[in-house]
Amino acid sequence: MTRIPSKAEILDWISAHPTQNSKRDIAKAFGIKGADRIDLKRVLKELEAEGHLEKRRKTYRDPEQLPPVTILTVKRPDRDGDLFGRPMEWHGEGVEPIILLMPRASDPALGEGDRILARLTAVKGADHNYEARLIRRIGTNPKRVLGVFRTGAEGGRIVPIDKSSSTEWSVAPDATGGAKDGELVEAEQAGPKTRLGLPRARVVERLGDPSAPKAVSLIAIHQHGIPDQFPDQVMAEADAAKPIGLKGREDLRDLPLITIDPVDARDRDDACFAEADTDPKNPGGHVIWVAIADVAAYVRPGSALDREARKRGNSSYFPDRVVPMLPDRLSGDLCSLHENVPRASVVVRMQVDAEGNKIGHRFMRALINSSAALSYQEVQDAMDGRPSEKTEPLLEDVIKPLYAAYRALTKARAARQPLDLDLPERRIVLDEDGQVASVNFRDRLEAHRLIEEFMVLANVAAAETLIKKRTPLVFRVHEEPAPEKLEALRETAQAAGLNLAKGQVLQTRHLNALLNAAAGTDDAELINISTLRSMQQAYYNPENFGHFGLALRNYAHFTSPIRRYADLIVHRALITAHGWGPDNGKDGLTPDEIERLDDTATHISETERRSMIAERDTTDRYLAAYLSERVGNEFTGRISGIARFGAFVKLDETHADGLVPVRTIGREFFHFDADAGTLMGADTGLTLAIGQRVTVRLTQAAPVTGGLELELLSIEDQALPKGGSGRGRRSPAGRTVKRKAAKSKHKAAKTKRKVERKRRK
Repeated sequence: MTRIPSKAEILDWISAHPTQNSKRDIAKAFGIKGADRIDLKRVLKELEAEGHLEKRRKTYRDPEQLPPVTILTVKRPDRDGDLFGRPMEWHGEGVEPIILLMPRASDPALGEGDRILARLTAVKGADHNYEARLIRRIGTNPKRVLGVFRTGAEGGRIVPIDKSSSTEWSVAPDATGGAKDGELVEAEQAGPKTRLGLPRARVVERLGDPSAPKAVSLIAIHQHGIPDQFPDQVMAEADAAKPIGLKGREDLRDLPLITIDPVDARDRDDACFAEADTDPKNPGGHVIWVAIADVAAYVRPGSALDREARKRGNSSYFPDRVVPMLPDRLSGDLCSLHENVPRASVVVRMQVDAEGNKIGHRFMRALINSSAALSYQEVQDAMDGRPSEKTEPLLEDVIKPLYAAYRALTKARAARQPLDLDLPERRIVLDEDGQVASVNFRDRLEAHRLIEEFMVLANVAAAETLIKKRTPLVFRVHEEPAPEKLEALRETAQAAGLNLAKGQVLQTRHLNALLNAAAGTDDAELINISTLRSMQQAYYNPENFGHFGLALRNYAHFTSPIRRYADLIVHRALITAHGWGPDNGKDGLTPDEIERLDDTATHISETERRSMIAERDTTDRYLAAYLSERVGNEFTGRISGIARFGAFVKLDETHADGLVPVRTIGREFFHFDADAGTLMGADTGLTLAIGQRVTVRLTQAAPVTGGLELELLSIEDQALPKGGSGRGRRSPAGRTVKRKAAKSKHKAAKTKRKVERKRRK
């Protein structure tokens, strides 16, 4: 008979191996087989009865699941030739799931024993539990190239679109993938480099016309120099990473934290939970828990992973793909808080009073187990009386307490009055072929605001803790508007019949008063856009200059270390400040990092702007491709910008920006007034100004550049006056307009006309 371990030995094993705590794992660890498992089961039942262990409840967690991104070992093909995979990380107590590999034509051949990183999809009604798509084979990281395929006598060659690369690649006849001459293709290195001749490549994906929508984001990535290929050493470090256990951490696996993300979320780096505060000193208060993936435990200072993450600065998001800051093994697996999977986290427990004011907080390093992965819409539907089978068991004990805490936070927010812009978020929806299916605007649900408020509070707590402990960090800085931009906003408001007072220290509440006054009027969008344009761009800095937009004195990014290097720095600073183990601070903030915080802050501010520009350019190209089939159609919109060469118009339907060239407006000369932001016709007196409602015709759409050219048809529902010859021709009012007029007169005339129009309404 095999010796049954003592209760203390079992508890020690579970503590040291949190990812291997099923009955089967424990039996295997202590060499218990056969009938002796009955005695082991009895001991585990006693531990459960004594309160030392708690069996997972089906209502909150289902251990019989695999993470959506996981490592598999390829098994021998079955008699039908199908390949199956065995998961390397399995926490269930039942039978190991059956995983069918679904190879694509471009995938490399796989054989028994290969280790792969795969994306899993659960299936029902089949003889297997999951279908797996290859992300990549572990241990292989072939170089990728994007270029135009040119056919040749023997296969062809690839001409890279990256301007910094002049090296062409040769493609063997059996490696073209059916690519045609002039097509944009993505290829990977085929075979080792040779000293003579061109490097060899294999086409892995045909992207068709370089101007087609499917190629848009790839072109932007290469044009803006966003690194999209991880070096071999980085991939090797990521592949070698293993799940982190409980050692040196608090055990919060029984806390019913949940993740709330977009339905198409690619990673889950934050989870939350709230409950009523039982402290009698805080009547009506709440306790809010926010857990963030402990990326610092995997990405150590000075490592290849760290160097690459710093180089990238952040993840870049496009309609059809993500260029992540970290490899999939981390961003989509070990550092993603998947449902029912133990994950290392940095957790902050925050106390707020009944009015939503934070009265205390504490950070800890912990092991958590997300009890549910939900979307914003699922959570909102549950609160609105439409719970699903998944959310109904969570409604009373998890979801409603979250909303109760959020509503307390809204009271503190109302008192603080952060800038409250109302600008819809555009969402481009692509079909399976990469074509734009529709352009929508994301709903702003209360669930979105809930998560935003929780994250802001956690970011404030991180900044306050590090300031108190005098630990260096990078702050998220947002300075107040520059005087000249504020004056431009004031003039725009005046032209719309509104007021932004002078002679006082500007606060966000003053801007909110302006936005509220414009709400519900024809000028609401104009005032919102103009207010946004008056703002300074936020950036990172080791010095604390506050966050104007959020009306916060202390603010640092803590909640997204998977996709922002700034947050990883803050995590390391918290590790150093608290002296957390178990590696004696090796994953904390090092002296070298502290010394170069200025350079790092500048660099990651620049990479953030680089991503924003690339994402904006990609959106413009997608919109141009979407609208290219509607050239000749009429659209309504609003003038959003004025330049010497024309007026920019934001279309109502898609919020795409197009240009009305000044050369196409009549036959007269137009005076440009930069201060007033107007174009005025010398003959007719026709004035174009920001905010005017217009009707335009789309005359040109260029997907390659993202440019839209428009023809102006009417302003404020009034037909355009017939243009003059530029020789002092009489205006419709019967007066002669001189070719050159004083700028002050232009501005005064524009203001008077707009104010009079407002009064008439």
